[in-house]
Amino acid sequence: DEGAMNRNMYFASCLGVDLGMFYKRRDYSRVVNGRNPIVAHEYLGNPVDGRDIFIADDIIASGESMLDIAYELKKRKAGRIFCYATYATFTAGLGSFDKAVEEGVVTGVLGTNLTYHEVDVSKYIAYFIAALNHEVSVSMLIDSHEKIKQLLARRQQNG
Repeated sequence: DEGAMNRNMYFASCLGVDLGMFYKRRDYSRVVNGRNPIVAHEYLGNPVDGRDIFIADDIIASGESMLDIAYELKKRKAGRIFCYATYATFTAGLGSFDKAVEEGVVTGVLGTNLTYHEVDVSKYIAYFIAALNHEVSVSMLIDSHEKIKQLLARRQQNG
């Protein structure tokens, strides 16, 4: 979504891929369950026909808007769809994600181990602590551009 655009623009430029976004159009004339309901997700970007999609956000609570986007992308004939959030709390449970995976809408759901669901980031936290303790710059840890290039090169070699 628009809140994570700067980070996603960075990763898209590192990966050399297109970036699209969905704008949440809300009904500000009413409040439902403490928030303004989303009327529609407006897509801004290139066609997604057959492309693998990575949906990134800061948090997955109910996952409602992320799954709305996944279903919209499938209507636009997207290929595989992966959902990711740093904080994957799933406060409304996993049922809606399980259903989306069973239906073939979502291929995978990822979150970091900063919550109880995991993509292990403990190695990088240890790097930060070590760098800070040795008064060494953490800029190489923060700028993952080179690591992404190496990962893409390995993937190309392996087919």
